[in-house]
Amino acid sequence: MNFKVTVADASHFDYADTISTMIEAAAKARGTGISKRPPEYIRRKMEEGKAIIAVQHNEVAGFCYIETWGHGKYIANSGLIVNENYRQYGLAKLIKKAAFKLSRKKYPEAKLFGITTSLPVMKINSDLGYKPVTFSELTTDEQFWNGCQSCRNYDVLTRNDRKNCLCTAMLYDPNPKPSSKRANASRFNMRDHIKKYERWLRLKQHTFLKTKKQTVS
Repeated sequence: MNFKVTVADASHFDYADTISTMIEAAAKARGTGISKRPPEYIRRKMEEGKAIIAVQHNEVAGFCYIETWGHGKYIANSGLIVNENYRQYGLAKLIKKAAFKLSRKKYPEAKLFGITTSLPVMKINSDLGYKPVTFSELTTDEQFWNGCQSCRNYDVLTRNDRKNCLCTAMLYDPNPKPSSKRANASRFNMRDHIKKYERWLRLKQHTFLKTKKQTVS
């Protein structure tokens, strides 16, 4: 299936309401992530040239936008969403690649980062050159961390002083230190990380549900 994947602009404003609803529904289904991005926010990203949109037969098939933090020193490709009618076609990877290319063009010296619980997104990020990192290596911009408050796992993050969460933090550094062991990590190490993360996530979710059950009773 051939998708039209392009940088969004004012001509895509009519899709903003649908995109906003898709992002909110996906966040609720996952139980994690930012739960709401209003249509006016989506339109502003389009107007600024900081969004990627995929369209198929005049229907929005997917979307992603760029966020800047720490005065442009850190960049995040956020709000990745794929219409359920167009999944299993590799569209998420196409959108992420386009968002990554746009981010590098606009902010060539910035570090790109993301926090996610999605294993497919981790694999896509890994192919783009992202590496798993600790949360301490991400932006210290308070506005970014305040955005995590709508996630149901925010209490996990705060209890660990932003050192740990159900999400995995990943970073792309355009100027990695030559001596950095992480900078030379192989794809095998990434696969190993994902396997460990799957086991850790199952354990965390079990603990979370057990604690919640005890609290309710």
